[in-house]
Amino acid sequence: MRPPLIIDCHAHLYSEDESTYPPIPNPYRPPFGEGTVTHLRREMQSAGVQMATAVQTSTFYQWDNRFIADACKANRGTFVGVCTLNPDVPRSATLLERYVRQFNIRALRSIPAKNGRLDDPGVDRLWSAAEQLGIVVNVLVNREKRPEVEALARRHPNLPVVIDHCLNLNAGDEQKRILSDMLALARVPNLHAKLSFVATGSGESFPFRDMHGPCLAMIDAFGPERCVWGSDFPCKLWCPKATYGEHLRVFTHELDLSADSRRQILGETARRLYFSNRTMT
Repeated sequence: MRPPLIIDCHAHLYSEDESTYPPIPNPYRPPFGEGTVTHLRREMQSAGVQMATAVQTSTFYQWDNRFIADACKANRGTFVGVCTLNPDVPRSATLLERYVRQFNIRALRSIPAKNGRLDDPGVDRLWSAAEQLGIVVNVLVNREKRPEVEALARRHPNLPVVIDHCLNLNAGDEQKRILSDMLALARVPNLHAKLSFVATGSGESFPFRDMHGPCLAMIDAFGPERCVWGSDFPCKLWCPKATYGEHLRVFTHELDLSADSRRQILGETARRLYFSNRTMT
Protein backbone atom coordinates (compact mmCIF):
# COMPACT_ATOMS: atom_id res chain seq x y z
CA MET A 1 0.00 0.00 0.00
CA ARG A 2 1.39 3.39 -1.02
CA PRO A 3 2.08 5.84 1.82
CA PRO A 4 -0.04 9.01 1.83
CA LEU A 5 1.35 11.88 -0.20
CA ILE A 6 2.84 14.56 2.07
CA ILE A 7 4.29 17.77 0.66
CA ASP A 8 6.02 20.39 2.80
CA CYS A 9 4.98 23.76 1.37
CA HIS A 10 7.31 25.95 3.39
CA ALA A 11 10.99 25.05 3.66
CA HIS A 12 13.90 27.51 3.59
CA LEU A 13 17.25 26.34 2.23
CA TYR A 14 20.78 27.58 2.92
CA SER A 15 23.93 26.70 1.01
CA GLU A 16 27.11 25.60 2.75
CA ASP A 17 29.05 27.20 -0.13
CA GLU A 18 29.04 30.87 0.81
CA SER A 19 31.64 31.73 -1.82
CA THR A 20 29.38 30.74 -4.70
CA TYR A 21 26.21 31.88 -2.92
CA PRO A 22 27.22 34.76 -0.63
CA PRO A 23 24.73 35.91 2.01
CA ILE A 24 23.74 39.50 2.64
CA PRO A 25 25.51 41.44 5.42
CA ASN A 26 24.39 40.31 8.89
CA PRO A 27 22.09 37.53 7.65
CA TYR A 28 19.54 35.77 9.82
CA ARG A 29 21.48 32.54 10.09
CA PRO A 30 20.40 29.01 11.12
CA PRO A 31 22.50 26.97 13.55
CA PHE A 32 25.56 25.35 12.01
CA GLY A 33 24.64 22.40 9.77
CA GLU A 34 20.92 23.25 9.77
CA GLY A 35 18.87 24.26 6.75
CA THR A 36 20.92 22.52 4.06
CA VAL A 37 19.54 20.33 1.29
CA THR A 38 20.97 17.29 3.04
CA HIS A 39 19.38 18.29 6.34
CA LEU A 40 15.96 18.83 4.74
CA ARG A 41 16.10 15.50 2.92
CA ARG A 42 16.93 13.77 6.21
CA GLU A 43 14.01 15.42 8.02
CA MET A 44 11.63 14.64 5.17
CA GLN A 45 12.65 10.99 5.02
CA SER A 46 12.27 10.58 8.78
CA ALA A 47 8.79 12.15 8.75
CA GLY A 48 7.52 10.45 5.58
CA VAL A 49 7.43 13.66 3.51
CA GLN A 50 7.97 13.07 -0.21
CA MET A 51 8.30 16.56 -1.70
CA ALA A 52 8.79 20.18 -0.68
CA THR A 53 8.53 23.72 -1.96
CA ALA A 54 11.73 25.59 -1.19
CA VAL A 55 11.02 29.25 -0.40
CA GLN A 56 13.67 31.89 -1.11
CA THR A 57 15.27 33.03 2.14
CA SER A 58 15.27 36.82 1.80
CA THR A 59 16.75 37.30 5.28
CA PHE A 60 19.85 35.45 4.01
CA TYR A 61 20.02 36.09 0.24
CA GLN A 62 17.58 38.99 -0.29
CA TRP A 63 16.93 39.16 -4.09
CA ASP A 64 19.66 36.69 -5.09
CA ASN A 65 17.70 33.55 -6.02
CA ARG A 66 20.61 31.65 -7.57
CA PHE A 67 20.93 29.06 -4.80
CA ILE A 68 17.22 28.24 -4.58
CA ALA A 69 17.10 27.99 -8.38
CA ASP A 70 20.16 25.75 -8.63
CA ALA A 71 19.06 23.54 -5.71
CA CYS A 72 15.60 22.99 -7.17
CA LYS A 73 16.97 22.27 -10.63
CA ALA A 74 19.41 19.73 -9.17
CA ASN A 75 16.69 18.12 -7.04
CA ARG A 76 13.91 18.11 -9.62
CA GLY A 77 11.15 15.70 -8.63
CA THR A 78 11.65 16.35 -4.92
CA PHE A 79 11.84 20.15 -4.66
CA VAL A 80 10.28 23.04 -6.54
CA GLY A 81 11.31 26.63 -5.91
CA VAL A 82 9.55 29.78 -4.76
CA CYS A 83 11.59 32.83 -5.77
CA THR A 84 11.37 36.38 -4.40
CA LEU A 85 11.88 39.22 -6.88
CA ASN A 86 12.07 42.98 -6.46
CA PRO A 87 8.76 44.50 -7.65
CA ASP A 88 10.47 47.89 -8.11
CA VAL A 89 12.78 46.52 -10.83
CA PRO A 90 11.01 46.22 -14.22
CA ARG A 91 13.21 43.35 -15.43
CA SER A 92 12.01 41.15 -12.55
CA ALA A 93 9.15 39.84 -14.72
CA THR A 94 11.64 38.71 -17.37
CA LEU A 95 13.80 37.10 -14.70
CA LEU A 96 10.77 35.26 -13.34
CA GLU A 97 10.12 33.74 -16.76
CA ARG A 98 13.75 32.59 -16.97
CA TYR A 99 13.60 30.97 -13.53
CA VAL A 100 10.37 29.17 -14.39
CA ARG A 101 11.50 27.87 -17.77
CA GLN A 102 15.05 26.91 -16.82
CA PHE A 103 15.29 26.31 -13.06
CA ASN A 104 12.24 24.46 -11.74
CA ILE A 105 10.79 27.56 -10.04
CA ARG A 106 7.03 27.10 -9.65
CA ALA A 107 5.99 30.08 -7.56
CA LEU A 108 6.70 33.72 -6.83
CA ARG A 109 6.81 34.99 -3.26
CA SER A 110 5.22 38.43 -3.39
CA ILE A 111 5.96 41.27 -1.01
CA PRO A 112 5.00 44.97 -1.10
CA ALA A 113 6.87 47.48 -3.23
CA LYS A 114 9.34 49.94 -1.74
CA ASN A 115 6.51 52.43 -1.21
CA GLY A 116 4.80 49.97 1.15
CA ARG A 117 1.97 49.15 -1.24
CA LEU A 118 1.13 45.61 -2.27
CA ASP A 119 -1.41 46.80 -4.85
CA ASP A 120 1.35 48.54 -6.78
CA PRO A 121 2.10 48.53 -10.54
CA GLY A 122 5.37 46.67 -10.01
CA VAL A 123 3.72 43.99 -7.90
CA ASP A 124 0.84 43.74 -10.36
CA ARG A 125 3.31 43.30 -13.21
CA LEU A 126 4.84 40.29 -11.44
CA TRP A 127 1.41 38.80 -10.68
CA SER A 128 0.49 39.18 -14.36
CA ALA A 129 3.68 37.39 -15.38
CA ALA A 130 3.01 34.58 -12.88
CA GLU A 131 -0.56 34.21 -14.17
CA GLN A 132 0.66 33.99 -17.77
CA LEU A 133 3.35 31.45 -16.82
CA GLY A 134 0.83 29.26 -14.99
CA ILE A 135 2.59 29.33 -11.62
CA VAL A 136 1.50 30.24 -8.09
CA VAL A 137 1.93 33.45 -6.10
CA ASN A 138 2.73 33.16 -2.40
CA VAL A 139 1.95 36.45 -0.70
CA LEU A 140 3.67 37.46 2.56
CA VAL A 141 1.86 40.30 4.34
CA ASN A 142 0.15 41.20 7.62
CA ARG A 143 -3.55 41.86 8.11
CA GLU A 144 -3.46 45.54 7.15
CA LYS A 145 -2.86 44.43 3.55
CA ARG A 146 -6.04 42.37 3.37
CA PRO A 147 -7.87 44.82 1.02
CA GLU A 148 -4.89 44.90 -1.32
CA VAL A 149 -4.57 41.09 -1.34
CA GLU A 150 -8.25 40.85 -2.23
CA ALA A 151 -8.03 43.50 -4.95
CA LEU A 152 -5.04 41.85 -6.63
CA ALA A 153 -6.52 38.35 -6.37
CA ARG A 154 -9.80 39.44 -7.94
CA ARG A 155 -7.88 41.20 -10.72
CA HIS A 156 -6.11 37.92 -11.50
CA PRO A 157 -8.86 35.30 -11.10
CA ASN A 158 -6.93 32.53 -12.88
CA LEU A 159 -3.88 32.93 -10.64
CA PRO A 160 -3.68 30.65 -7.57
CA VAL A 161 -2.57 32.76 -4.60
CA VAL A 162 -1.35 31.22 -1.32
CA ILE A 163 -1.39 33.41 1.80
CA ASP A 164 1.84 32.62 3.63
CA HIS A 165 1.36 31.98 7.36
CA CYS A 166 -2.28 33.18 7.07
CA LEU A 167 -1.43 36.88 7.60
CA ASN A 168 0.88 35.75 10.44
CA LEU A 169 -1.96 34.50 12.61
CA ASN A 170 -0.91 34.19 16.25
CA ALA A 171 -2.29 33.73 19.76
CA GLY A 172 -1.81 37.37 20.75
CA ASP A 173 -4.18 40.30 21.08
CA GLU A 174 -4.67 40.54 17.31
CA GLN A 175 -5.76 36.91 16.87
CA LYS A 176 -9.49 37.55 16.44
CA ARG A 177 -8.92 40.39 13.97
CA ILE A 178 -6.39 38.43 11.90
CA LEU A 179 -8.65 35.38 11.87
CA SER A 180 -11.62 37.53 10.83
CA ASP A 181 -9.62 38.95 7.93
CA MET A 182 -8.55 35.48 6.81
CA LEU A 183 -12.11 34.17 6.97
CA ALA A 184 -13.22 37.11 4.83
CA LEU A 185 -10.49 36.35 2.29
CA ALA A 186 -11.80 32.79 2.02
CA ARG A 187 -14.64 34.21 -0.08
CA VAL A 188 -12.15 34.91 -2.89
CA PRO A 189 -12.05 31.60 -4.81
CA ASN A 190 -8.43 31.70 -6.01
CA LEU A 191 -6.99 32.39 -2.54
CA HIS A 192 -5.45 29.55 -0.49
CA ALA A 193 -4.36 29.29 3.15
CA LYS A 194 -0.90 28.09 4.18
CA LEU A 195 -1.36 26.52 7.62
CA SER A 196 2.23 27.07 8.73
CA PHE A 197 1.35 29.32 11.66
CA VAL A 198 0.30 26.76 14.28
CA ALA A 199 3.67 26.36 16.02
CA THR A 200 5.07 29.83 15.33
CA GLY A 201 1.88 31.61 16.39
CA SER A 202 1.15 29.54 19.49
CA GLY A 203 1.70 30.73 23.03
CA GLU A 204 2.02 27.12 24.20
CA SER A 205 4.28 24.13 23.68
CA PHE A 206 3.47 21.09 21.52
CA PRO A 207 0.75 20.26 20.50
CA PHE A 208 -0.09 24.02 20.46
CA ARG A 209 -3.74 23.58 21.41
CA ASP A 210 -4.42 27.32 21.55
CA MET A 211 -4.10 27.40 17.76
CA HIS A 212 -6.24 24.35 16.97
CA GLY A 213 -9.54 26.26 16.97
CA PRO A 214 -8.32 29.04 14.62
CA CYS A 215 -6.71 26.44 12.35
CA LEU A 216 -9.90 24.38 12.11
CA ALA A 217 -11.92 27.56 11.47
CA MET A 218 -9.56 28.36 8.59
CA ILE A 219 -9.94 24.89 7.12
CA ASP A 220 -13.72 25.11 7.41
CA ALA A 221 -13.78 28.50 5.63
CA PHE A 222 -11.37 27.73 2.78
CA GLY A 223 -12.09 24.03 2.51
CA PRO A 224 -9.21 21.53 2.71
CA GLU A 225 -8.83 21.71 -1.07
CA ARG A 226 -7.55 25.28 -0.62
CA CYS A 227 -5.28 24.62 2.37
CA VAL A 228 -1.66 23.45 2.50
CA TRP A 229 0.78 22.54 5.26
CA GLY A 230 4.30 23.93 5.66
CA SER A 231 6.98 23.16 8.23
CA ASP A 232 8.89 26.48 8.34
CA PHE A 233 12.10 24.45 8.05
CA PRO A 234 14.72 24.78 9.51
CA CYS A 235 12.60 24.62 12.64
CA LYS A 236 15.36 25.55 15.11
CA LEU A 237 15.54 28.94 13.40
CA TRP A 238 11.93 29.70 12.45
CA CYS A 239 9.79 27.74 14.92
CA PRO A 240 12.06 26.51 17.75
CA LYS A 241 9.12 25.29 19.87
CA ALA A 242 8.55 22.40 17.43
CA THR A 243 10.68 19.76 15.78
CA TYR A 244 10.02 18.97 12.12
CA GLY A 245 8.20 15.80 13.13
CA GLU A 246 6.08 17.58 15.76
CA HIS A 247 5.05 20.26 13.29
CA LEU A 248 3.74 17.56 10.97
CA ARG A 249 2.21 15.50 13.80
CA VAL A 250 -0.15 18.38 14.63
CA PHE A 251 -1.84 17.68 11.29
CA THR A 252 -1.47 13.90 11.19
CA HIS A 253 -2.61 13.19 14.76
CA GLU A 254 -3.55 16.19 16.92
CA LEU A 255 -6.08 18.16 14.86
CA ASP A 256 -9.59 16.73 14.55
CA LEU A 257 -9.56 16.20 10.79
CA SER A 258 -11.20 13.65 8.54
CA ALA A 259 -8.96 11.33 6.52
CA ASP A 260 -9.91 13.15 3.32
CA SER A 261 -9.14 16.58 4.82
CA ARG A 262 -5.70 15.35 5.88
CA ARG A 263 -5.10 13.96 2.42
CA GLN A 264 -5.94 17.29 0.80
CA ILE A 265 -4.08 19.53 3.26
CA LEU A 266 -0.93 17.44 3.53
CA GLY A 267 -0.50 16.52 -0.11
CA GLU A 268 -3.16 16.80 -2.77
CA THR A 269 -3.71 20.56 -2.70
CA ALA A 270 0.04 21.20 -2.88
CA ARG A 271 0.43 18.67 -5.69
CA ARG A 272 -2.19 20.48 -7.77
CA LEU A 273 -0.66 23.89 -7.06
CA TYR A 274 3.07 23.28 -7.34
CA PHE A 275 3.72 19.87 -8.90
CA SER A 276 1.27 19.71 -11.79
CA ASN A 277 2.06 20.63 -15.39
CA ARG A 278 0.31 23.99 -15.37
CA THR A 279 3.38 25.94 -16.43
CA MET A 280 3.35 27.30 -19.99
CA THR A 281 5.89 25.86 -22.40
